[in-house]
Amino acid sequence: MSDTPPESPGSPHFDEMTRDIAEVPAVEVIVTVAVNLMSAAAVKLGLTEEGDKYKDLDEARKLVHALAGLLDASTTEISSFHAAPLRDGLKSLQLAFREASLVPDEPGQGPGEKYTGPIYG
Repeated sequence: MSDTPPESPGSPHFDEMTRDIAEVPAVEVIVTVAVNLMSAAAVKLGLTEEGDKYKDLDEARKLVHALAGLLDASTTEISSFHAAPLRDGLKSLQLAFREASLVPDEPGQGPGEKYTGPIYG
């Protein structure tokens, strides 16, 4: 058994991960991060099979806002083929957030609306 933790530089596992990520195109990394943010936001909005079990609107707000910022910053870097469905998913999450809020934010003040503009629903 090695004294080196598996994630430290120089270990076989770390070297393998580094090689793997080096082969992944930036667009794929961006899309993967966006999908992970979308999935986490959906869970925190109570939109999964578990329903309200993991619902936390404060956490959802942060995730939706981060997703909007990522998409705003990367839209010119990824093709519309990738960006369009991500923007649609973001809008759906923003609308779901508005519907889930007991006191909805004013248009333009909801999560991510700083980047997307006001969402009405």
